[in-house]
Amino acid sequence: MPPIIDIIPTNPAPDVKASIDAALTAFNARMRDFMPEEPDFAIAIRDPETNAVTGGLYGVDEYGWAFIKLLVVPEHYRGIGLGTRLIEEAEKIAQARGYVGIWLNTYEFQARPFYEKLGYTLFGELEGNNGAIPQYFLKKKF
Repeated sequence: MPPIIDIIPTNPAPDVKASIDAALTAFNARMRDFMPEEPDFAIAIRDPETNAVTGGLYGVDEYGWAFIKLLVVPEHYRGIGLGTRLIEEAEKIAQARGYVGIWLNTYEFQARPFYEKLGYTLFGELEGNNGAIPQYFLKKKF
């Protein structure tokens, strides 16, 4: 009997996403035999008075590359070198783990020139049109 294709055009239940993620994770785990999976990493920016995390960088292992999944510097801290410091620390972690390099994505309204200034090069893009914002993919190979 063939499987049922269940089309869920809006708001799939959390268990649907979790089940799809579990199936892909199980498949990928079998393909990872050539190298161990490294844990995620982060560099947090904390409020000096409350110690609450107000920004920072979050990275993940991507099969021999580090992927910067999230990076944000609070607006009131921009322009004093914190973004550069976050990237430098992520690069240290990635190099210590023996990664080939780091890759990331950024939207047109975000920080492409910032990353390029730090030596990241464009390797792909998604064009914008009719409400779609251009997205750029950058990498830095060590």
